[in-house]
Amino acid sequence: MDCRIITDLDIPELLPFSQLSERQLLHYNEPEMGLFVAESPNVIMRALEAGYAPLSFLIEQAQLSGVIDEVLAKYLDVPVYTADKAVLEKITGYSMTRGVLCLMRRRALPKAAELCSKTRRIAVLEDVMNPTNVGAIFRSAAALGVEAVLLTKGCSDPLYRRSARVSMGTVFQIPWAWLEEDDWTEQLHSCGFTTAAMALCEDSCFLDDPALNEIPRLAVVLGTEGDGLKSATIAKCDYTVRIPMSNGVDSLNVAAASAVAFWQLCRKR
Repeated sequence: MDCRIITDLDIPELLPFSQLSERQLLHYNEPEMGLFVAESPNVIMRALEAGYAPLSFLIEQAQLSGVIDEVLAKYLDVPVYTADKAVLEKITGYSMTRGVLCLMRRRALPKAAELCSKTRRIAVLEDVMNPTNVGAIFRSAAALGVEAVLLTKGCSDPLYRRSARVSMGTVFQIPWAWLEEDDWTEQLHSCGFTTAAMALCEDSCFLDDPALNEIPRLAVVLGTEGDGLKSATIAKCDYTVRIPMSNGVDSLNVAAASAVAFWQLCRKR
């Protein structure tokens, strides 16, 4: 194992960890595929199992044993940089999750149409901008029977460090793709999907409507934080669906709403 002890982060090899933003990493190798940083052993292992290639590891010295040691043993030619906790905290200003980071190369994503051709239950995220919400939605999708996730261009990238960490690495397990078409609802319809917009509208049906579970191929459509789905999107969807609320609460956070919707509409029966 090529292990190098460091005392500061100001060396060229560590710039992707310490100074480059996630958007800069995304475009780092253009026109080739970009990079991303995975955090925590669990997330890193799921990324490796999904076929993502590691370029280097940055590890707290106290973590150079146990589970991560098993990972490193499989990638002896990949550089490993290690430092004490105080040095690594300078990256984020707080303690890293289990003190392990891995710089990885991105992979080409499938097209939305390809995923639609292979699935019966999918989630569609329209402009969900918070990485924490994106990660939480992926985790719920993986746990509750969603077969793929499609995202509009206004969404946060699922491979951003916080999103992947909150997802517990499920962003590497659930197939996902960007929606390239402006009229993506029409694209879903042409692929045979019925679309269900999760929104608070007067003419909406409740989530437990039996008709929803009888739909052969269903796309559950979720909107951005605060404003929710665009009115034009709701108008183009086949159903508008709401989760019944109590105690004067008008709605759930989009990540919480996704878990409730996936449990009712997508779980295996």
